[in-house]
Amino acid sequence: MKLRPLTGTITALVTPFQKDQSVAYDDLRKLVEFQIKSGINGLVPVGTTGESPTLSHEEHLDVIRAVVETTRGRVPVIAGTGSNSTKEAVELTSLATEAGSDAVLVVAPYYNKPSQEGVFRYFSSVAEATDKPVILYSIPGRCGIEISVPVVERLRAKYPHVRYIKEAGGSVDRVDQLKSALGKDITVLSGDDSLTLPFIAVGAEGVISVASNLFAKEVVQLVNAGLAGDLAKATKLHRKLYPIFKALFIEPNPVPVKHALVRAGIIREALVREPLSELTKASEQTLVAVLKSLGK
Repeated sequence: MKLRPLTGTITALVTPFQKDQSVAYDDLRKLVEFQIKSGINGLVPVGTTGESPTLSHEEHLDVIRAVVETTRGRVPVIAGTGSNSTKEAVELTSLATEAGSDAVLVVAPYYNKPSQEGVFRYFSSVAEATDKPVILYSIPGRCGIEISVPVVERLRAKYPHVRYIKEAGGSVDRVDQLKSALGKDITVLSGDDSLTLPFIAVGAEGVISVASNLFAKEVVQLVNAGLAGDLAKATKLHRKLYPIFKALFIEPNPVPVKHALVRAGIIREALVREPLSELTKASEQTLVAVLKSLGK
C-alpha cells in the first residue's frame, strides 16, 4: 500500500500510564480509536509528548506496536525515534521500522549542542537506517540548536526519503526560509498549535499537534480550512481554539493535556513520569476554565 502524504492534522499522542506507572495500553488503544474516528490524518507515538525520554526501549517499541496494531493501516503511524545519541537514534529507527511504523520523527540531538556538521551526520546515520520517510524535528527551545536550512538542503539532496520537517522554533520567517530554499521539495509541518494557521499561510502543509489529542475534530477543521484557502473560516476556528492552544502549555507538555484527557474520560489517569510532576492547583483552575468555555 502506498503511503499517504504526511500532511494535514497529525496527533502527537500522549502515553497513558496506570497507577503503578506502567503503560496503560487499553487507554492508549481507546485514544487511538478516538483520533481515527475524529478524522485525524496521522499519529505520532513516543514523541516528546509521549514522554519518550522516560520510556525504556522495550516500552518504546511496545507502544509503537500497540498503535500500529490498533490503527490497522487506517492512518500513517510516525514513530518518534530521536535521541541525543546517534547510536541510540539509529537503533530506535531500525526497531521502529521493523515494528511496522510508516515513518519516523527524529528530533535534533538535544543537550549535546553539536555543530551543524554534527547535525548533518546524525540525520545521515538515521536516514541510512531506514527506507521509511524521515521527518526532521527542529525545536531549538528544547534542544539548544536548530537544524539549519543548509543542512536541510544537504539532507534533502542526498536522501530522497528525507522530505519533511516539523518546525517548532516559533518563527514564521523560518518557514519562509525553508520554502524559499526548497519549495515543493520540503513539506513543513507546524510544531506549535498556536502557529499552525500562520505557518500554513506561508506554505506549511499541516501540524503535528498536541491539542488534537482532545480537540481532534476542531484542529482538523482548522487545518483543512487553512489548506483549502478559506482564511475566514480558518481564522474563526483559530481564534476559538487559541485559548486552549496556550492553556495546554501552561505547564510542561504533556502535563496539561493529560489532565484534559482525563476530564474528557478518554484516559483514566493524568499520571506523568518524573521528573515531570502533576498539574498544580492554580494551573488546573486555569485549564478547566478554558475547557469549560469550549464545552469540554
